[in-house]
Amino acid sequence: MFDEADPLLGRVRVLALALPDAAEKVSHGRPAFFTTKVFAYYGGSVKVDGVYRQHEQSVMVLPDPDEREALLGDERCFVPAYLGVSGWVGVDLTEDSDWQEIAELLGASYRRTAGPRRIAALDARSAAS
Repeated sequence: MFDEADPLLGRVRVLALALPDAAEKVSHGRPAFFTTKVFAYYGGSVKVDGVYRQHEQSVMVLPDPDEREALLGDERCFVPAYLGVSGWVGVDLTEDSDWQEIAELLGASYRRTAGPRRIAALDARSAAS
């Protein structure tokens, strides 16, 4: 369900795996980035009139509820099938995507799933920069 040589996946992978203790696995046919819990998926889909429409070059994250509403006002963003009801949002990617924004979205999703020790490690790393 994904191309290992996809350059956008490569960029997401670098950003996601830079977070403390982050790892990657394939879950439901897509790259998933996790610590104890998954904080991002590469690729997603939406169900339109009973048919799944793929968003192959996208990242799905779990933003803060306030941020979620703002994101869903952006045409790049979508409510993914299955995970959308739990607050997840998909963001379509292109070479011209704002990669700093994508890094921030990954970081926010990581903070919602990683646990206090890992968040402290992330904060310590940010303070040292």
